[in-house]
Amino acid sequence: MIDPERRARLFDEFAQTGSEAARNAIVEDHLGLAEFFARRYRNRGVSDDDLRQVSRLALVQAVDRFDPGHGVEFSTFAGRTIDGSLKRHFRDTAWAVRVPRSLQELAVAVRRASAELSLELGRAPTVDELAEATGRDADLVIEALSADQAYRADSLDQPDDAGAPRAGAASVDPGFERSETRLVLREMMNAMPERERRILELRFDEELSQGEIAERVGLSQMHVSRLLRRCFEQMRAELEA
Repeated sequence: MIDPERRARLFDEFAQTGSEAARNAIVEDHLGLAEFFARRYRNRGVSDDDLRQVSRLALVQAVDRFDPGHGVEFSTFAGRTIDGSLKRHFRDTAWAVRVPRSLQELAVAVRRASAELSLELGRAPTVDELAEATGRDADLVIEALSADQAYRADSLDQPDDAGAPRAGAASVDPGFERSETRLVLREMMNAMPERERRILELRFDEELSQGEIAERVGLSQMHVSRLLRRCFEQMRAELEA
């Protein structure tokens, strides 16, 4: 651990000269901070090596961006930078099952609309209200809500076993936050009857549209839509139980 006076000199040197040696010394002095934040996010579906890499890269970025003149301790500034990078990493990569990109994007739009409508209405919006707000069909909104469950089904906002707050992740429904593992939806899919499981696999794994699924399984698109809706409602009910 570098003493405070030497640390201050290193920051001055890096600010004035861009010294690579000073930068490396500052980074090495704070590797424990990066490790601390990486440990906070363990056991949530992302490898420890990935967490360390994200944390250390964020630490380097914090050194590059830090301005001692702002009156904030570097450890505080770096901690916020590392934590924010880890949250973004989870938001970008931690979907529990493979979800079509279009559904991921719609899920984001639905979350945003849900937050805005909740403030406006003073209550949670209905599916029809979300459909109107996003300009999408109600069945697609239900699919997006269910896809959102696949996004780290266990809420990162809830405290972990040690009582430390987890990373923030927006969620449409509080029931989505009670799942224990990121594989829970896959387990639910596997427990479905063979026809429903096949339809879900075609939707999520092969990214087929409802019309394409209908052709593949020999049903009408309306029938496929009803089956998907029933599956999604069952999955939500199990998560909220």
